[in-house]
Amino acid sequence: MHRRIALVSVHGDPAAAIGTEAAGGQNVYVREVGRQLAALGYEVDMFTRAISPDQPRLVPMAPGCRTVRLVAGPLEYVPRDQLHVHVDAFVERLVEYARKHGSYDVVHTNYWLSGLVGQQLRRRLDLPQVHTYHSLGAIKYMNVAEVPTSARLRLAAERQILENAERIVATSPQEAEHMRRYVSQKGLIDIIPCGVDAEHFAAVEREEARRTLGWGTDEQVVFYVGRFDRRKGIETLVRAVARLPMHARLVIGGGWTEERGDGQEYHRIRSIVEELGLAERTVFPGRIDQSELPTYYTAADVVVVPSHYEPFGLVAVEAMACGTPVVASAVGGLCYSIVDGETGLLVAPCDVEAFAEAIGGILADDTLRRRLGEAGVRRIHDHFTWAGVSRKLARLYEQLATRKLRQRPTVRLA
Repeated sequence: MHRRIALVSVHGDPAAAIGTEAAGGQNVYVREVGRQLAALGYEVDMFTRAISPDQPRLVPMAPGCRTVRLVAGPLEYVPRDQLHVHVDAFVERLVEYARKHGSYDVVHTNYWLSGLVGQQLRRRLDLPQVHTYHSLGAIKYMNVAEVPTSARLRLAAERQILENAERIVATSPQEAEHMRRYVSQKGLIDIIPCGVDAEHFAAVEREEARRTLGWGTDEQVVFYVGRFDRRKGIETLVRAVARLPMHARLVIGGGWTEERGDGQEYHRIRSIVEELGLAERTVFPGRIDQSELPTYYTAADVVVVPSHYEPFGLVAVEAMACGTPVVASAVGGLCYSIVDGETGLLVAPCDVEAFAEAIGGILADDTLRRRLGEAGVRRIHDHFTWAGVSRKLARLYEQLATRKLRQRPTVRLA
């Protein structure tokens, strides 16, 4: 009998286009884990919230793997910080679906909102829960100017999940340490990193990649891709490039929507680019499709991940898989995926001068660029492929599915 796995990602639709405000690393994680588990013989349903009446409710992702969009709350986009009021409705729709189509052996929840869903499914469907945080409120709130009204609920929920779920998956030792320091000393944690599709994210011929993108073969290119969000540190990158002695092309990839927060951040970054006199050599290509990303990574001289906080940081491992060196903030999981001075360079977050020095050092030294790039490829194949990550998760699911769910006292939310 095939094991049936429920992956829950309330706000991160695995079938959504990556690179918009509501679609980033979490979406990729759930989608790739689901596909790889299906390739191992599991039946996988990935549950997310429908945000439009025009969306198909079922989206096949691979043989044995599909996205299931549940109607919970209004059929429109709702910001993450306001979604907690729809958690109970999401649980009801998921329980109805499971009772109609068959229950699951394990539920793997993603982000605190989904974790609350999982806490109810443990009781109502007698399911062992695996949980991945993707970000911790205790860390996030250190790096934002305005703390949302849902902060108290989130912090309490994250503690409840850690103390009650059958297993927590930390994507790096740094994230596990943060859980112990800021959330709770209780609970069971396994360290299983995020991954990369090493067949898709692989170096292509560099000169051909540049011809495809219309970049000169001799020009120097600095590349960023990700959401437009202040916590992503794009301003730090722009100001660092303005300090470089060389006139490098700056490419800032990522989609945005005018009426959402990412649209406001896009216009803010664009105004800084113009203010610093970088408009003529800065390109905003918009959302870059996953099929095109290897071309961008390979064509760039250096990829920069200037985030204020990253539990893992998929862009870094994708770039490394393509043989392109990475300059990144020395935060969270980036300190795990990147070996400083060996597969990339780590610098203090928000330090414009340090980023300029690190980026400039790679642009000025082809030998260093090639050495970092080659070492990065080796590290990815040794530690960070989705196939390897999913095999580790599958072993964890098997351990939990063969045990009877132990009843534990529930921690009440304040």
